[in-house]
Amino acid sequence: MRIAVPRETAPRERRVALVPESCKKLIQAGYEISLEAGAGERAGFGDPAYRELGVEVVSDPRALLEQAGFLLKVTPPSSAPDRNEIGWLRPGTCYLGSLMPLRNLDAVRALAAAGVTAFSTDAIPRTTRAQAMDTLSSMANISGYKGVLLAAAELNRYFPMLTTAAGMVTPARVFVIGAAVAGLQAIATARRLGANVLATDVRPEVKEQIESVGAKYVGIELRDVASAGGGYAKELSPEDQARQRQLLVEQCAQVDVVITTALIGGVFAPRLITADMVRSMKPGAVIVDLAADGGGNCELSRPGETTTVGAVTILAPLNLAATMPNHASLLFSRNLTAFLQAFTRDKTFQLDFNDDIQAGAVITHGGEVKHARTREALEKAGT
Repeated sequence: MRIAVPRETAPRERRVALVPESCKKLIQAGYEISLEAGAGERAGFGDPAYRELGVEVVSDPRALLEQAGFLLKVTPPSSAPDRNEIGWLRPGTCYLGSLMPLRNLDAVRALAAAGVTAFSTDAIPRTTRAQAMDTLSSMANISGYKGVLLAAAELNRYFPMLTTAAGMVTPARVFVIGAAVAGLQAIATARRLGANVLATDVRPEVKEQIESVGAKYVGIELRDVASAGGGYAKELSPEDQARQRQLLVEQCAQVDVVITTALIGGVFAPRLITADMVRSMKPGAVIVDLAADGGGNCELSRPGETTTVGAVTILAPLNLAATMPNHASLLFSRNLTAFLQAFTRDKTFQLDFNDDIQAGAVITHGGEVKHARTREALEKAGT
């Protein structure tokens, strides 16, 4: 079976779906691999490193994809007129990558129409068995880490407490909203830089996790369960939203940095930080909205931009993982390889929709949309 790895063409994207380390493992498992020329260069993996392992390097992307039995990409395949990756695929080809189907309904429609069996890594069940395949967690770790570095670079004061010949300076106060993977990594990174860290999450069961990485937990007592399972949160009731809003008002006014990471179902960002909250913050304070890819947690965030409101700076970076493309590609590639290896029999990938991982991750198959939430979203969109 031939795996095709094209060059990523999405804006800001510098990652590659397979690094040489993973190619070696998959070739040993019986796969043939073709790579578009230059696909790994922006991540630090040049064509010679692939050729040494027996990977075929192809300059023509159309020829690459027309021969593919399995397409591996970081982002959804394109259907643009000048690079119609989906149109170049044969019916029955498999795709594996971070499709984010609820955000990319047009790509889902095109994949179904083309007869492609599409697996989305962000839909893989969050179970112990599937941990090694979880690209969401791998990339969220990078976002949490990098988000704190951006905040430290923007803040007009030190993060740590320092004792100098001129006297002592107090540490920065950082407030992290959301304690899934990105939030926990943000807490740990801010603590390593010496900040005092507070954190909150609508799921009270994560209190112990927050404290284990060095932050103080602040939260409200919920009337309704806020966990949607699988490490995700669901939208709060109006009563709980009001109580949470008051907590955020109090905390945001006292801290130097706010880092937001909250997503509903791992996809869409609830609006948590209002314009009034921003205006109540200290002069020189910084907000880093790590949920910008999902629309943003801050009412005043402009995804992809840095803005200033009064004396408060708001950073809303997109696709932060791609700003660290070497390690991001390495981890993403290991996740995809783990998925392929789990279902490889007799040197080929075996479809098995009785398996909970494949059943959860499959978005399109046989010309149909199989993923229930995506199908519902398409129906609501009238298509």
